[in-house]
Amino acid sequence: MSALSAGVKDVRAVIDTARRQRRAGGPQTVLFIDEVHRFSKTQQDSLLAAVEDRTVTLLAATTENPYFSVISPLLSRCVLLTLQPLDDAAVRGLLRRAVADERGLGGALTLETEAEDHLVRLAGGDVRKALTALEARPPPPPPSAPAGSTCPPPSRRWTWPRSATTATATPTTT
Repeated sequence: MSALSAGVKDVRAVIDTARRQRRAGGPQTVLFIDEVHRFSKTQQDSLLAAVEDRTVTLLAATTENPYFSVISPLLSRCVLLTLQPLDDAAVRGLLRRAVADERGLGGALTLETEAEDHLVRLAGGDVRKALTALEARPPPPPPSAPAGSTCPPPSRRWTWPRSATTATATPTTT
Protein backbone atom coordinates (compact mmCIF):
# COMPACT_ATOMS: atom_id res chain seq x y z
CA MET A 1 0.00 0.00 0.00
CA SER A 2 1.31 3.43 -0.84
CA ALA A 3 0.67 6.27 1.57
CA LEU A 4 0.51 8.55 -1.46
CA SER A 5 -2.72 7.02 -2.71
CA ALA A 6 -4.26 5.25 0.31
CA GLY A 7 -6.61 6.74 2.84
CA VAL A 8 -8.16 5.68 6.15
CA LYS A 9 -10.88 3.78 4.25
CA ASP A 10 -8.21 1.69 2.47
CA VAL A 11 -6.36 0.99 5.71
CA ARG A 12 -9.57 -0.07 7.47
CA ALA A 13 -10.49 -2.37 4.56
CA VAL A 14 -7.13 -4.16 4.82
CA ILE A 15 -7.46 -4.43 8.59
CA ASP A 16 -11.03 -5.79 8.35
CA THR A 17 -9.91 -8.42 5.82
CA ALA A 18 -6.97 -9.34 8.05
CA ARG A 19 -9.28 -9.76 11.07
CA ARG A 20 -11.64 -12.04 9.11
CA GLN A 21 -8.73 -14.16 7.88
CA ARG A 22 -7.25 -14.41 11.35
CA ARG A 23 -10.57 -15.47 12.90
CA ALA A 24 -10.93 -18.14 10.23
CA GLY A 25 -7.50 -19.51 11.12
CA GLY A 26 -5.82 -18.04 8.06
CA PRO A 27 -2.32 -16.66 7.83
CA GLN A 28 -1.28 -13.48 9.55
CA THR A 29 -1.37 -10.37 7.38
CA VAL A 30 1.77 -8.37 6.72
CA LEU A 31 0.85 -4.82 5.78
CA PHE A 32 3.53 -2.87 3.94
CA ILE A 33 3.09 0.89 3.72
CA ASP A 34 5.49 2.81 1.54
CA GLU A 35 6.11 6.48 2.33
CA VAL A 36 4.40 6.12 5.72
CA HIS A 37 5.55 9.62 6.65
CA ARG A 38 2.94 10.92 4.21
CA PHE A 39 0.12 9.48 6.32
CA SER A 40 -1.58 12.05 8.52
CA LYS A 41 -1.80 11.48 12.28
CA THR A 42 -5.39 10.30 11.83
CA GLN A 43 -4.33 7.77 9.20
CA GLN A 44 -1.51 6.53 11.44
CA ASP A 45 -3.93 6.32 14.39
CA SER A 46 -6.16 4.02 12.30
CA LEU A 47 -3.30 1.47 12.28
CA LEU A 48 -2.64 1.50 16.00
CA ALA A 49 -5.24 -0.98 17.28
CA ALA A 50 -4.50 -3.53 14.55
CA VAL A 51 -0.77 -3.36 15.23
CA GLU A 52 -1.35 -3.55 18.98
CA ASP A 53 -3.53 -6.68 18.85
CA ARG A 54 -1.35 -8.23 16.12
CA THR A 55 -4.08 -8.30 13.52
CA VAL A 56 -1.42 -7.03 11.13
CA THR A 57 2.33 -6.99 11.18
CA LEU A 58 3.25 -3.53 9.97
CA LEU A 59 6.23 -2.97 7.71
CA ALA A 60 6.62 0.64 6.77
CA ALA A 61 9.19 2.55 4.78
CA THR A 62 10.07 6.20 5.02
CA THR A 63 12.78 8.46 3.74
CA GLU A 64 12.13 10.87 6.60
CA ASN A 65 13.21 10.71 10.22
CA PRO A 66 10.51 8.48 11.77
CA TYR A 67 10.90 10.17 15.16
CA PHE A 68 9.42 13.28 13.56
CA SER A 69 7.08 11.79 10.97
CA VAL A 70 5.53 8.75 12.68
CA ILE A 71 3.29 9.20 15.71
CA SER A 72 4.86 8.13 19.02
CA PRO A 73 2.26 5.46 19.93
CA LEU A 74 2.80 3.70 16.62
CA LEU A 75 6.57 4.11 16.71
CA SER A 76 6.72 2.64 20.23
CA ARG A 77 5.15 -0.59 18.92
CA CYS A 78 7.64 -0.93 16.08
CA VAL A 79 11.17 -2.14 15.60
CA LEU A 80 13.09 0.54 13.76
CA LEU A 81 15.63 -0.59 11.17
CA THR A 82 17.88 1.94 9.50
CA LEU A 83 19.29 0.95 6.13
CA GLN A 84 22.86 2.00 5.44
CA PRO A 85 24.45 2.63 2.04
CA LEU A 86 26.20 -0.31 0.42
CA ASP A 87 29.93 -0.10 -0.23
CA ASP A 88 31.21 -0.04 -3.82
CA ALA A 89 32.15 -3.73 -3.77
CA ALA A 90 28.60 -4.75 -2.80
CA VAL A 91 27.03 -2.54 -5.51
CA ARG A 92 29.48 -3.93 -8.08
CA GLY A 93 28.66 -7.51 -7.05
CA LEU A 94 24.92 -6.93 -7.31
CA LEU A 95 25.32 -5.29 -10.73
CA ARG A 96 27.34 -8.27 -11.98
CA ARG A 97 24.72 -10.62 -10.62
CA ALA A 98 21.93 -8.67 -12.34
CA VAL A 99 23.78 -8.86 -15.64
CA ALA A 100 24.55 -12.59 -15.37
CA ASP A 101 21.52 -14.07 -13.58
CA GLU A 102 18.60 -15.43 -15.61
CA ARG A 103 16.21 -13.46 -13.38
CA GLY A 104 18.01 -10.33 -14.54
CA LEU A 105 19.58 -9.77 -17.94
CA GLY A 106 20.73 -13.37 -18.29
CA GLY A 107 24.10 -12.49 -19.79
CA ALA A 108 22.50 -10.56 -22.65
CA LEU A 109 25.21 -7.93 -22.33
CA THR A 110 28.65 -7.43 -20.84
CA LEU A 111 29.54 -4.29 -18.92
CA GLU A 112 32.87 -2.74 -19.77
CA THR A 113 34.88 -1.82 -16.68
CA GLU A 114 34.36 1.88 -17.32
CA ALA A 115 30.58 1.45 -17.59
CA GLU A 116 30.49 -0.66 -14.43
CA ASP A 117 32.58 1.94 -12.56
CA HIS A 118 30.20 4.67 -13.72
CA LEU A 119 27.14 2.77 -12.49
CA VAL A 120 28.81 2.14 -9.12
CA ARG A 121 29.58 5.87 -8.77
CA LEU A 122 26.05 6.75 -9.89
CA ALA A 123 24.56 4.45 -7.24
CA GLY A 124 26.17 6.25 -4.32
CA GLY A 125 25.55 3.19 -2.15
CA ASP A 126 21.96 2.63 -3.37
CA VAL A 127 22.00 -0.28 -5.81
CA ARG A 128 18.46 0.56 -6.95
CA LYS A 129 19.87 3.62 -8.76
CA ALA A 130 22.46 1.53 -10.59
CA LEU A 131 19.93 -1.13 -11.55
CA THR A 132 17.48 1.49 -12.79
CA ALA A 133 20.20 3.03 -14.97
CA LEU A 134 21.16 -0.41 -16.23
CA GLU A 135 17.55 -1.24 -17.12
CA ALA A 136 17.16 2.14 -18.84
CA ARG A 137 20.01 1.45 -21.25
CA PRO A 138 19.18 2.12 -24.89
CA PRO A 139 17.25 -0.67 -26.61
CA PRO A 140 18.98 -2.78 -29.27
CA PRO A 141 18.98 -1.22 -32.73
CA PRO A 142 17.06 -2.90 -35.53
CA PRO A 143 19.08 -5.39 -37.60
CA SER A 144 19.44 -2.78 -40.36
CA ALA A 145 21.06 -0.21 -38.01
CA PRO A 146 24.35 1.21 -39.26
CA ALA A 147 27.61 0.09 -37.67
CA GLY A 148 28.59 2.16 -34.65
CA SER A 149 25.01 2.64 -33.49
CA THR A 150 24.74 3.94 -29.91
CA CYS A 151 22.13 1.32 -29.08
CA PRO A 152 23.99 -1.89 -28.26
CA PRO A 153 22.46 -5.16 -29.37
CA PRO A 154 22.32 -7.83 -26.64
CA SER A 155 25.43 -9.58 -27.98
CA ARG A 156 27.55 -6.45 -27.62
CA ARG A 157 29.43 -4.88 -24.75
CA TRP A 158 27.98 -1.84 -23.07
CA THR A 159 30.32 1.06 -22.40
CA TRP A 160 29.64 4.40 -20.81
CA PRO A 161 32.29 6.97 -21.76
CA ARG A 162 33.11 9.61 -19.16
CA SER A 163 32.35 12.41 -21.58
CA ALA A 164 29.07 11.04 -22.87
CA THR A 165 25.68 10.28 -21.42
CA THR A 166 24.78 7.64 -23.98
CA ALA A 167 26.00 4.09 -24.23
CA THR A 168 28.11 2.92 -27.15
CA ALA A 169 28.58 -0.58 -28.47
CA THR A 170 31.89 -2.34 -28.82
CA PRO A 171 31.80 -5.64 -30.71
CA THR A 172 32.57 -8.79 -28.75
CA THR A 173 32.71 -12.41 -29.74
CA THR A 174 29.81 -14.60 -28.74
